[in-house]
Parts: sequence; C-alpha cells; structure tokens
Amino acid sequence: MIQKEQIYQFVEAFIAGTENFIVDVKVNAENNIVVEIDSEKGIDIEYCAELSRFIESQLDREVEDFELEVGSAGLGSPFKVLKQYQKNIGNEVEVLTKTGKKFSAILKDAAEDTFTVTVTKQVKPEGAKRKITVEEDEVYSYNEVKYTKYLIRFK
Repeated sequence: MIQKEQIYQFVEAFIAGTENFIVDVKVNAENNIVVEIDSEKGIDIEYCAELSRFIESQLDREVEDFELEVGSAGLGSPFKVLKQYQKNIGNEVEVLTKTGKKFSAILKDAAEDTFTVTVTKQVKPEGAKRKITVEEDEVYSYNEVKYTKYLIRFK
C-alpha cells in the first residue's frame, strides 16, 4: 500500500522553493491518492498537471496500482491549514462554530493556536433610540470551529 508520508514527501520536494503549500494529502486503502495544494496567488491547472506527472514518475504502477487526483484548494472550501488563514487575512470569511453559531466577519489575524475576526454588530446603547454599528474583535481557537471559509459575495 502507498503511504501518505511518501506522497507528502514527493509533494514537498516538488513545491520546495515556491510559494506553494500543501493543504491536504489523503491515501485510502484502495490507493486512491488525493493531493490538495494552494498558494498566495492561487494554483493553475498546468501546475496541478505538472505535480501529478511528478508524483506518477516517483511511483511504479507495475508494483502497485493507484488512482491520483491533484487539485488546488477550492475558493469556497473550508480552510484546513494555518497558511490558508494567513492568506485570507483582510478578507471576509464565514465561520461556523461547534456550538452552531454561524456568522461572517473580516479575518484579522491567524496565529498558531487561534485566529481573530472583526465582527460588525448592531447594538443599542443604553438610553439611545436607535442602534449603532460597532466592530468587535473576537478570538477563536481552531478546535472551537467546524469550519472557516472565504466568503464569496456577488455585488
């Protein structure tokens, strides 16, 4: 059986010296391999094809048959690694917490264990007749959320 670590090493070797990074590598019992990569500027189909050919050149179909899929992280896909959070600082994101709270906010910061979003809220100050708009920073640990993803809006 092909090992996930082996594929991970092939991908790391191929992307070394580039701005590209690994989002996910999966290998199941049937040797179906799925590689997901990303970069600050996005990944084009030609780069995915080159990586696919490189991985195939490192494996021997005579020894083990496999199925290989190489792709880039989808624009609306949930973030899986810290670099995806860092790439999207300043962008609007959708967050779903494990408690079921779903909201949109601006991603402000992403650290090793937590990320910070700026949430716009309507609040009614004591004694006021109308609500006012305020911005608040909220900090979440990655294990508090089911997902965070780039929010696509068409205006």
